[in-house]
Amino acid sequence: MNWLTQTLDHYFEINERGSTISREIMAGIMIFSAMAYIMAVNPTLMASTGLPKDAMIITTIAGTVVGTLLMALWARLPIVLAPAMSSNVVFANVIVQGSHVSPFVAFTVVLVSGLIFTFASLTSLRRKIVENFPAPIILGIQLAIGAFIARLGLIIAGIVTTTDHGMSFGKLSQPTVILELFAMGIAILCLLKKRASGLLILIAAITVAGLFIPGTDGKPFTHFSGKIWAIPHYPTEFIAPFDFKGYFDAIGLMIPVTLYLLLNDFFDASGTLISIATRAGLCGTEKYPTLDSKAYICDGAASVTGVLLGTCTVSAYVESATGVEAGGRTGLTAATTAFLFLISALFWPLLTAIPSLATAPLLVMVGIAMMSSAQNLPKDSADASVPLLMILLAAVTGDFMMTLTCGMILYTAIQLTFRRFHQVTATLIGLDITFIIYLVLHNFL
Repeated sequence: MNWLTQTLDHYFEINERGSTISREIMAGIMIFSAMAYIMAVNPTLMASTGLPKDAMIITTIAGTVVGTLLMALWARLPIVLAPAMSSNVVFANVIVQGSHVSPFVAFTVVLVSGLIFTFASLTSLRRKIVENFPAPIILGIQLAIGAFIARLGLIIAGIVTTTDHGMSFGKLSQPTVILELFAMGIAILCLLKKRASGLLILIAAITVAGLFIPGTDGKPFTHFSGKIWAIPHYPTEFIAPFDFKGYFDAIGLMIPVTLYLLLNDFFDASGTLISIATRAGLCGTEKYPTLDSKAYICDGAASVTGVLLGTCTVSAYVESATGVEAGGRTGLTAATTAFLFLISALFWPLLTAIPSLATAPLLVMVGIAMMSSAQNLPKDSADASVPLLMILLAAVTGDFMMTLTCGMILYTAIQLTFRRFHQVTATLIGLDITFIIYLVLHNFL
């Protein structure tokens, strides 16, 4: 046992970073409790495209375990990776439903984006893009994704309904709407009080309530098979589930979608990595002036391994901060979380029973959390209109590609109007042209 302790301490530099093995393990447990909800939310969103939910549970766990172990064992950082809450929404609602392609074409989009992402992580390209991309567009993407996710959660919950005349409030005569309103309030309180573990209790409570409360079809909205656990079998049909022919047949539509997914992952993942590492004292200090490049490479590699295993883009999770706050400073924290996710695969029948109504309040909460970056809106500047327009379009239309395109064009127009010609770079013009072509192809052909 002493040998094991010394080996762990030497490999993960536990004492050197001012931590202990017990503290690292406890921090890993804290992260797991904070983000275990992804095992319910991600499969539900992926299954909305027609993919089997039980298979998506296994691929979600596999992507999380492999991505996290990459970060834990090579970069040795207390950062956990899992299918990104923004990417899974883009996968289901923007790529599959918005572009009217099969999930296998969408997996191909994720692969191409991930390969570019990994290449950029291996070079200085990722850092240069993050540093030089227009800040209002980056903020607009974050806010718009938040609005989009919150909108999706409200619609799934039945709190908001869509008709030919627009959106309206759901019917309070339906028991599920009342239940979801209370659940949404509790989820938001968990966010404000930073009690992420309470979300697991909330999901469980709604799932149990669904055994007795009727849904819109008059039947209980939770369907339980009676099994709690079973030996998992990997869905081999979702290993490298790509449709390159479908991708290239619709290449005019797929390139802008791939670019969007790439941009989203760039800024979301980079911000999360730097934020968590800084909190842990592993970035921005005299000893660790910059984030280890291994972190970027692991993040990029995880995005590729995730889709090879049959899930959407795997990326760093901000919930890793709960482990850092608990004292986690090394990769042992992340490795502990990965182990707990692996054990969770035994309970896939129970996870399959979780209805979409149980995860809808969490989508609203996640959306609100992402929109909290609105406090970074530029003051007394015309540039502030860009993210504001993007959040409005995302919330009202639910058309993400249109949202990004309008934001890009408005930003360019503002720079030209105020004669800030140095801001109108070749990259910006190229992106404007690409997204305009997408709109033409999507709407007129």
